[in-house]
This record gives sequence, C-alpha cells and structure tokens, in this order.
Amino acid sequence: MEILQSMKQYGHEQIIFARDESVGLNAIIAVHSTVLGPALGGTRFCNYASEEDALFDVLRLSRGMTMKNAAAGLKLGGGKAVIIGDPQKLKSKAFLHSYGKFINSLGGKYYTAEDVNINAQDVADISEVTKFVTGTPDVSGNPSPFTARGIYMGMKAGAGIKFGSESLKGKTVAVQGLGSVGYALCEYLKKDGANIKVDINSAAAEKAVKELGAVAVSESLLATDCDIFSPCALGAVLNTENVKQLKCKMVAGAANNVLMDADTGDALDKLGILYLPDYIINAGGVINCGMEIVEKSYDVNVINKKVDEIYNSIIKIVSLAKEKHISTYRAADEYAEGIVNAGR
Repeated sequence: MEILQSMKQYGHEQIIFARDESVGLNAIIAVHSTVLGPALGGTRFCNYASEEDALFDVLRLSRGMTMKNAAAGLKLGGGKAVIIGDPQKLKSKAFLHSYGKFINSLGGKYYTAEDVNINAQDVADISEVTKFVTGTPDVSGNPSPFTARGIYMGMKAGAGIKFGSESLKGKTVAVQGLGSVGYALCEYLKKDGANIKVDINSAAAEKAVKELGAVAVSESLLATDCDIFSPCALGAVLNTENVKQLKCKMVAGAANNVLMDADTGDALDKLGILYLPDYIINAGGVINCGMEIVEKSYDVNVINKKVDEIYNSIIKIVSLAKEKHISTYRAADEYAEGIVNAGR
C-alpha cells in the first residue's frame, strides 16, 4: 500500500507509526481531520494478519470518526488508532503506559478512548501518562450502553419510515455480534417486544437465548429471514455481491464501516433495503466520550438526551437521500462533509 497516496485518497492529515520493542508495542495512529477540533477516536487492539490490513483498517475507521463526530454535532475531528498484536499476550500496564506516551506526544491533537479489546480500565491505565483520553471509569466510563441506546433509537426511526410504525414489537431482528453493545441492544429489543435472532455457538448467544428468548440460528445471519439485519461485530460485512443474500428490509447496526464501499450502499438502495448509515446510528458512544471533552463536565441526563437525537438524525438523512435521489450512504457522507467543509 502506498501510504501517502492512501492518505490523499481518504483525506488524512497525519499518520503516526509507534513502536516500543521493550514491551512489544506496534501501533498506528491516524489523525484524519482536526478542522472542527481535536481528533477523537478509540484504540483498537487486534492481531491483524498484516501491517497492510491494520493500515487499511485505521485509515477507514479514522475517516469514519470525522464523519461521525461532525454528524453528531460535536466540535471534534476524527482519528483512530490500532495496536497490532495479540492483546491476551501483550497487554500490561507497562505496555499501555508506553502507548499512552505516544498519545501524549501529539499534544492534544488526538484523544483516544476504548474500542475493540481496549476497555475502560485500559483507558484508565493510559490516562496515568496522558490526559488526552476519554471514557475513564471515574467519569464517563464504558460508552457501550450509549452506543446501544443510539442504535435502538435510530432503529425505531428507521422502522417508522420503513414499516409505518416506530414500534419494533413483532419485528424480527438478526443481531450479528453479541459484544457489550450487541447484547445491550438485544435487551432494548426484548423490552420492545421484538423477536431476536443471533449467531449460534457462543456463550453470549446461549445467554441471549436463555435470558432474552433469542433464537440461535446455524445459517449465516446475512441469509436468515428477518425484518432488520443488525451487524454489531467488525466492519466490511456487506459488499455488492453478498447483499443479494439478504432477506431483510433494513440494515441497522453498531459496527463501523459496515459497507465495503459506496457502491454497496447503492446496491442496497436498488434492492429496496433501507440502510441506516453506521456512523450516524452508532454515534451514542462517541457522544458520551466527546461530551466529556467539549463540555468539561459530565451529566448523564444531558448525554442521554443528545444520544436520543440520533432518532432525528436518521430521519434527516433518509429525507436527504429521498430529496437527492441518492442512497442513504451517500446522503450521510454529503451531510457530514458539509459540516466539516463549513468549519474550514
């Protein structure tokens, strides 16, 4: 991968490669934009197959954070970081301190938070060497409940548009990925009377079946009969080919970069499947963390009220898509890019 060409393609300001052999640290920090404010985005710790895969991931994720923060009305830019390696083998306080020093060296251009395989306690450890973190346990804490709340509110807005009623009672939702966000979303769905389908063969799936009445299916959730497909695991789940397998009427989930590209968004539109853009609907977590930065104080009631505005954001994006005769994927980008450009 030609790094500078890739930065130009995605519009990045800065890419930082961080290495500390003494603790086994290899990380990439991507600052996509600081037009609206300091870049905010979590740190993902994954055992990537290659450095190229890690770079591809961080480039897409950091751009997505710019769009997400802008669309959520936060005076923040977008960034992301990935740590390459096995978190089970590498993670320690010394490791996280080393990583935190690299964050600190950016002088506030980038704030980090939790993401895949980085939890609130890890963020607390990082905060011992830098103040440029958010989501520590003693302040805003785990953002997952807010992400799940936002997904649920966005899903209700989408249901009102697609099915004529915002109630999810009787609707079948296939939830792919039962991490902290996916499971919390299932709890919201249960309370609303939805039927839940989940992947088979996981402890979380067994718990969802037992406690929430979910149905564990052996076939791919992409191809299972449902009203709503909700991808809540990793990104790039859908592409122009496999969307043809979908048997749903709406796609709405917590995963970042759910679609491989804009063409996939167009394909969903042509199939009559309503796509609720990922960085619009899953912004609850970053709203929780971002408000801690921009407000310099923390009030959970204020946070919940702002997260609930995702309902209106979905309606706004779908309306824009209809007005412009474009996919909701392209409408979301147009909306967010307009906010960023206005800030230049």
